Amino acid sequence: MPHSYDDLIREATARVREIFPWELAPKIGESKDLLLIDVREYGEFEQFHIPNSLNVPRGVLEQACEWDYDETVPELAGRRDRPIIVICRSGKRSILAADVMLRMGFSDVTSLKLGVRGWNDSELALHDMAGTHLDPDQVDALLVPKLRDDQRAPKQSQ
Repeated sequence: MPHSYDDLIREATARVREIFPWELAPKIGESKDLLLIDVREYGEFEQFHIPNSLNVPRGVLEQACEWDYDETVPELAGRRDRPIIVICRSGKRSILAADVMLRMGFSDVTSLKLGVRGWNDSELALHDMAGTHLDPDQVDALLVPKLRDDQRAPKQSQ
């Protein structure tokens, strides 16, 4: 039976630990070993991100986690036991990415539930690439879904 995107999310949720933004915020300063991995695309990360997070787009994640690839990220490839929080916009891409990382042998991977959307709703700091702190209302405007009509599910005829 085919699986939908939401089915994949539900299945991964059963295997992956999640943390809420307000639970993560105080932990960031407690551990120098904690690694924040943002799996959004570079353009999304460039607009705003959690300070000190590392951008590893979902499309190159598996290669970023391994040695000997152009996309290798040494902070990942060399530290499979390091505590890692995976971040995306809403918590869906991050839970799939965390699931893959666990399957690849990473031992301490958690997904940020609600993603940067929940982080912003909690009025926690988000920065742009210059390190400028962004106003939560400004970020809210960037987080609004921009679906075109042709991206919406067809209406069922009665």
